[in-house]
Amino acid sequence: MAEPIHVSAGIIVQNGRVLVCQRRPDQAHGGKWEFPGGKREAGESIEQCLRRELHEELGIEAEIGAEVWRTQHSYADREPIALVFLAVPAYRGRLENRVFATLRWVEVSELRELDFLEADRELIARLATGQIQLR
Repeated sequence: MAEPIHVSAGIIVQNGRVLVCQRRPDQAHGGKWEFPGGKREAGESIEQCLRRELHEELGIEAEIGAEVWRTQHSYADREPIALVFLAVPAYRGRLENRVFATLRWVEVSELRELDFLEADRELIARLATGQIQLR
């Protein structure tokens, strides 16, 4: 089995709502919802990766907090991914959509209504049932 690609995703909470991002139609898994983040580059920690990705995707300087959830997932015809979700308790700068079809702030209770990437769904289920609490 191939070594997984390491990926970070940020859980940004503001006023009790979570930032979610929809992939553009021209991207793999177009139209699916996800949390912002991306692939770790050589020599980066998973926290450095998320800080870089959030700057590239959203134009913010993020404070990276505690790990929220960790999982592995394999999509058909792709390398497996090792995905780490990290809390983003604060950020500096104005949120700017640089790469997504759309951004949306949603209540945790609304997350299940969106068509998320498969790798995110176990976290969504745990958030919906209260097994994982966001601060």
